[in-house]
Amino acid sequence: MRRPLSLKLYASTLGLLEPLARPLLERRVKAGKEDPARLDERLGRSTVPRPEGALVWLHGVSVGESMSLLPLVGALKTRRPDLALIVTSGTRTSADLLARRLPEGVIHQYAPLDAPGSVTRFLNHWEPDLGVLVESELWPNLILGAHERGVKLALLSARMTEGSARGWSRVPAAAKVVLDAFDLILPQEAGTQARLSSLGARTGPLLNLKTVGESLPFDALELARLRTAVGGRRVVLAANTHPGEDEIVIEGFRRAGLTDTLLVIAPRHPARGAAVADLLSGFTVARRAANQPLTPRTTAYVADTLGEMGLLYSLADVVVMGGGFLPGIGGHNPLEPARLERPILTGPHTFNATALYADLFADAAAIEAADSAALARHLKGLNDYPHIGRRMGEAALAYAQRQGGALDQAMALLEPLLPR
Repeated sequence: MRRPLSLKLYASTLGLLEPLARPLLERRVKAGKEDPARLDERLGRSTVPRPEGALVWLHGVSVGESMSLLPLVGALKTRRPDLALIVTSGTRTSADLLARRLPEGVIHQYAPLDAPGSVTRFLNHWEPDLGVLVESELWPNLILGAHERGVKLALLSARMTEGSARGWSRVPAAAKVVLDAFDLILPQEAGTQARLSSLGARTGPLLNLKTVGESLPFDALELARLRTAVGGRRVVLAANTHPGEDEIVIEGFRRAGLTDTLLVIAPRHPARGAAVADLLSGFTVARRAANQPLTPRTTAYVADTLGEMGLLYSLADVVVMGGGFLPGIGGHNPLEPARLERPILTGPHTFNATALYADLFADAAAIEAADSAALARHLKGLNDYPHIGRRMGEAALAYAQRQGGALDQAMALLEPLLPR
């Protein structure tokens, strides 16, 4: 496959800049965005030996994509135990969560930078037989480097924004070459399918991996302890909030006048815990990461820890899903609380999960709140009429349970690409 001039220039430019990669990564370490002990992985160097035999490489950039890989990893482990599996991701948070949740024997590595040397070292070491990318920004050097070595490639649950499509449309020959490297492309939704097709991709049926999977795990003893500490009050959980959203949730909660309800805020990035606590003036606040006890006197609890969303969803009576109250974020996966039978409120900006929320709204399993005033009305309504929340939770669980067929579909379409 001949690379067009634009991709040759892209590769040569990154090759020239590659000596600056380590200093730039070290700057990111100071900002808390890279793991100092594992910088070499970002440069394609690994201290983990490659397992013998056929190897499947799976990749998801950040938390949502990485977590959506887990059902697929589990299915591959069960159906093809002869295969070695490596999962790559690009963020510290995703790496921490994968360390907790990947099955025994599955290797995690940070994804290499899309620079020629880093990509070559990564592929030389791991020699994958199949690469499965989820959602994914399209990194040309990594994709084409694998394809040119004969690695089968699948892009599952693919998502492309209008902005990304416009960017690729300016270099149509490059887009066509990159997309042709994939043996299988399954778009997440119809909009992405149309955008990929307009760039020349051959796409299969729609597949959203975020619709499959088991409910998030939790410690039953810890849940019982927290419920005792709550003392019989109702619990509103604001989950996966971003800067600017906490204020909307807090204002909505205040306006609802829920004097006998505990507000729990679980920021998307736990490092924001102290900043979130500072916003809760007038509340009696405890922070989980600081080991501050939750007591019957606590009125706001900042759950700034990793890997405990299953516990927090199980504790809640109502879940306010973050990511949708401000433009530009796109919302977060509502099926996590749905699988635990929780009613869901969210904002109007949920373009990352448009189809999921549309179905949940249609099933009366979720409600959209445009702003803090609307959020206050809905919180008060669910507080005054708790049976409505219970019915919403039942509808949410029923919808989540209907989504299980997507994993079987994905495995059936992947089967011809798996090494024999």
